[in-house]
Amino acid sequence: MLHIAKKFFEKFEAHSVKGEGRSLESDLRVAACALLLEMSLIDGNFSETEKEKLLSILRQEYNLSNEEAESLIKRSGEELDESIDLWQFTSALNQHFSVEEKTRLVEKIWEIAYADGIVDQHENYLVHKVADLLHLSHKQLINAKLKVAKKV
Repeated sequence: MLHIAKKFFEKFEAHSVKGEGRSLESDLRVAACALLLEMSLIDGNFSETEKEKLLSILRQEYNLSNEEAESLIKRSGEELDESIDLWQFTSALNQHFSVEEKTRLVEKIWEIAYADGIVDQHENYLVHKVADLLHLSHKQLINAKLKVAKKV
């Protein structure tokens, strides 16, 4: 398990050193997007509504064009495919995100869960798991859910 984490962070360093235009900020975006994408995929149906919601969140949160958001989703999907769990993503975010940023991310994850109008048991489980991995309290998780549910 330790070698997986080391490999993940070495990958960040290697990309930055190679000058591929990837930075810590870019890699943190990938980690956050991977969690959002995982929520979109968890129920086995990546609906057009969920995709549009994901694109909207990425454009809004990171001031990206549609093409840049699509590219971020693609890169995040590749990282998800190579991962064995979500710890590698949440670990990076825990190191660099404030509690407020992590809470905002959980709100965005809830937005994806609510995008199709139905929060199923897999989506509910995933957001609880992510909040736990981000070291957020149950109260913070529920407050985030209630904040999003009021908008729906």
